[in-house]
Amino acid sequence: MTKRRKEHPGGSASAVQAKGSVAATPTAGIRVIFRWFWPATRPYRGRLLASLLLVAVGPFLDTAQVWMFKLLIDDVLIPRNFHAFPAIAAGYLGIGLAQGLASFSDELLSAWLGERFVLDLRTRLFDHLHRLSVDFFDRRQLGDTLSRLTGDIDSIEALVLSGVTSTLSYAFEIVLFTGALFYLNWHLALAAMVAAPAFLAIARYFSARIKKASREQRRRSGSVTAAAEETLANVALVQAYDRHDAETERFHHENLGRFTAEMATTRLRALYRPLTELLETMAVVLVLGVGVWALAHNQITVGGLVVFVTYLSRLYSPIRGAGRLSNTMYAASASAERIIDLLSQQPDVREPVKPRSLPMRQGDKTPGSKAQGWVNFDAVTFAYPGANRLALKKITFAVAPGQTVAIVGASGAGKSTLSKLMLRFYDPSAGRISLDGCNLRDLPLATLRRNVSAVLQETLVFDGTIRDNILWGKPTATEAELVAAAMAADAHDFISAMPDGYDTRIGQRGRLLSGGQRQRLALARAMIRDAPVLLLDEPTTGLDAGSAERILAPMRRLMTGRTTLVISHNLLTVTHADQIVFLADGQVTGIGTHTELLAGNPGYAKLYRLHQQRDTRAKENVLLQPELI
Repeated sequence: MTKRRKEHPGGSASAVQAKGSVAATPTAGIRVIFRWFWPATRPYRGRLLASLLLVAVGPFLDTAQVWMFKLLIDDVLIPRNFHAFPAIAAGYLGIGLAQGLASFSDELLSAWLGERFVLDLRTRLFDHLHRLSVDFFDRRQLGDTLSRLTGDIDSIEALVLSGVTSTLSYAFEIVLFTGALFYLNWHLALAAMVAAPAFLAIARYFSARIKKASREQRRRSGSVTAAAEETLANVALVQAYDRHDAETERFHHENLGRFTAEMATTRLRALYRPLTELLETMAVVLVLGVGVWALAHNQITVGGLVVFVTYLSRLYSPIRGAGRLSNTMYAASASAERIIDLLSQQPDVREPVKPRSLPMRQGDKTPGSKAQGWVNFDAVTFAYPGANRLALKKITFAVAPGQTVAIVGASGAGKSTLSKLMLRFYDPSAGRISLDGCNLRDLPLATLRRNVSAVLQETLVFDGTIRDNILWGKPTATEAELVAAAMAADAHDFISAMPDGYDTRIGQRGRLLSGGQRQRLALARAMIRDAPVLLLDEPTTGLDAGSAERILAPMRRLMTGRTTLVISHNLLTVTHADQIVFLADGQVTGIGTHTELLAGNPGYAKLYRLHQQRDTRAKENVLLQPELI
């Protein structure tokens, strides 16, 4: 009968504690691994039970089929009683048909169970990763995480499902074949059992070493994936700095490490097989010698001896397979440990135990569905995990509904940290941030983020169509809302000029669009979301003067009627704000209008003059450019 016995595939790396460093994943025993993953089989325990019953049927039919040879030799061939042949042939044929049906059902059911387990577990892990704090991804190599999400999940199925069914199948075969051996001749059976302890000793010896080698192999595999992902994601930089030779050498070095680890594992597996086959051969020769003696003394029939040797050869197969399965399971446990490492990670930012609803606005039908837009920072202090210094120190300011507040300061002052706290990527170390009087810690994350439209410092888009990327802001939006948002963002004209209009694919990370086009796409995405609070984090970063000027008008339209926090290092773009908060070294050193700060805050005035000088030089360069050409 065919059983689904999956070898452990190449897996991923261990935990990455910091970018560029790969450390060993905490180890876990088989019991711990089953406690983590066996509950995942609960939705399809009925099918699993049916699969286990089929596993029991297979060895029983195999035993009966071999026994038919004894009947054929002893009752038909030796006495030349050919009248008994039709009945034996019919029985043999019936067993063969039953084996085929059971094998088909087992293969189909095992495949369904295995693939469904992988599907559910991979989805569970993917969902868990999205719930982790952004700090987790700052500390981990993305390639290593992706390698775990793909290769290691399959290995867990080989351990938890295929491993269990294979173990039961081997157990049934060993019990039935051993019982048949003792039934035929217990003297021969005892002689055959001589090699069993040696099989177990060899399997135990190799299992521990294969597990250790496999763990190193998976770690090396993850390093290869991480190196490839990092280099290919930055291919433009690699080519611009002519570093492809160095990156190829780095990739080769990681692959060489994986090759060495792979060969160490292969040597162990390759040595295990001939040793067990040598033991099996020695045992068979011993049994044949004792069997010939028993045949000479009429203690066993010819058919009995032939069938005994057949059972013995069949018995060594599951014993050898059990040893091989043990090695496979120990190797698969290395992948399970890496998945457990990910699933055991807890987000720094968690859902509230007793969530609150936002106060109901006048005219709303659903309590707490939409915020009015009161935002308050109250003595907010924050330090990044593992950092030795505070990024923010007792930040206090308030924003009224419909008001625009600009957060400005030199690079490193802590401006973007405020945006991360507002979106609850992190929580303050001290103090509180509130929306409509509710502490953000007390609001469900979905409620908070539905009420905030964010245009982040890095313009993030997906490898899909323009339509897909705008609808990210509001998947249920109509075509009219889609076009209106694009027009408001000054994106409709360039979209219409595209080959497929709104259905044009923009490439990975939007590389088929210019920086300004990507930014206007991000603005359209924020507009269609229509949230009461708008967060603009360095919205003109990376754009040339012309592109930055073009997005100012749609940006102002987006800000109209919304509580807006504009984070910018360029003071020239925020002079229109109702209020400006000036940060220096993580502290508020001034709050007021542009005119008030220019007159009363030396730091703000100095930074503003520097930006004026840079802006003047940029304009002069633009004017001189035609003459230079």
